[in-house]
Amino acid sequence: MELEGIKWEFYYFSIFTNFNIHMINWKGDITPAPPYIASIFNYYLSSQLEGYQEYDELTLELAKQMPGYLGYESFKHDGRGTFISYWKDMDAVRAWAMEPKHIEAKQKGKSTWYRYYHSVIAEVKSMHVHSI
Repeated sequence: MELEGIKWEFYYFSIFTNFNIHMINWKGDITPAPPYIASIFNYYLSSQLEGYQEYDELTLELAKQMPGYLGYESFKHDGRGTFISYWKDMDAVRAWAMEPKHIEAKQKGKSTWYRYYHSVIAEVKSMHVHSI
């Protein structure tokens, strides 16, 4: 379906057979009670993406294994993206920031993969969910 120049892709299974919609991929499908930390990464990809997909998948799997990891959500459109990871506390965020493969990925991102990025660390004090 196309709406105002934006191509929307819908998958039959997720729309018609799974009415329990989740935007956040919580670890163990358990939504944590606030407070917790959101690490928000916004970016524009460059045209030089050699190795990007592999590191993207690798770092996500590594993050999932880190103590204090709670979940993530991610979306991309036309080279722009946002990745939000959720963490128990700032100690968990700092531990993830020091993970060697994550450091390596950040260095490659700065030198090659991203035209622009910014990151924000925020404390989530409340969360409200609505679905029909």
